Amino acid sequence: MGIDLGTGKTVGYRADERFPFNSMFKVFACAAVLHKARTSAPGLMDKVVRWKPADMAELTENSPETTEYTDTGMTPAQLCRAGITKSDGFAGNTLLKQIGGPGGLTEFFRATGDRTSRLDRPEPTLTQWKPGEERDTSTPAAAAQTFTKLTTGKTLHPRDRERLVGWLRANLTGDNRIRAGLPKDWTIGDKTGTGGASNYGTANDLAIVWAPGSNAPIILSVFTNRNVNNTPNDDTVIASTATALAKALGRL
Repeated sequence: MGIDLGTGKTVGYRADERFPFNSMFKVFACAAVLHKARTSAPGLMDKVVRWKPADMAELTENSPETTEYTDTGMTPAQLCRAGITKSDGFAGNTLLKQIGGPGGLTEFFRATGDRTSRLDRPEPTLTQWKPGEERDTSTPAAAAQTFTKLTTGKTLHPRDRERLVGWLRANLTGDNRIRAGLPKDWTIGDKTGTGGASNYGTANDLAIVWAPGSNAPIILSVFTNRNVNNTPNDDTVIASTATALAKALGRL
């Protein structure tokens, strides 16, 4: 799914089919925490959250930053940075706890006007998916529209919106996906998600993109899966889809 915020043009393929969020949920969880801190919990972003090593038992392998802070804890702001830029799994789960768990994130979606997206489980079970599964899913269209509201609209306070986009631009996990399909001089902020081979090779990427000389960004929302289970995801498909969407929007 592609949206040109300058012209209003949209393009899509299978844009209303459900796919799993995987780690992409973390950008929406961060937005929900930022919104809560701004509207009902002043100071939340700077309060230290602590945990025990045993709390991380299932997530140590995909929690590269939080494992280093077990002794000191981290603030929600630090957890957002880790969750978005490194896709830290324990950071994502800890952020969910700040907003009432997966159900709290679903409520946030509904508050933004998104009637489609839903989160039902935390990491690592939220990646468990097969065709027809509705838990922990969205559609390319719904994800793109909500992401647009969060990164360019009025859902978040301007300073919180700027902070969120800053984390997206600093992402370290997306070099082989949407970023690989667009020119090197374009400015890109994105959040990836990967379900793995055992979950039909699901993989996705969601990005806000600025071409040189253009003030209006485009939004790209790419979700993929393999038809046969136990098949690895293919990042080149996401990259080539980004290229095709940019061309269809008239940006390439």
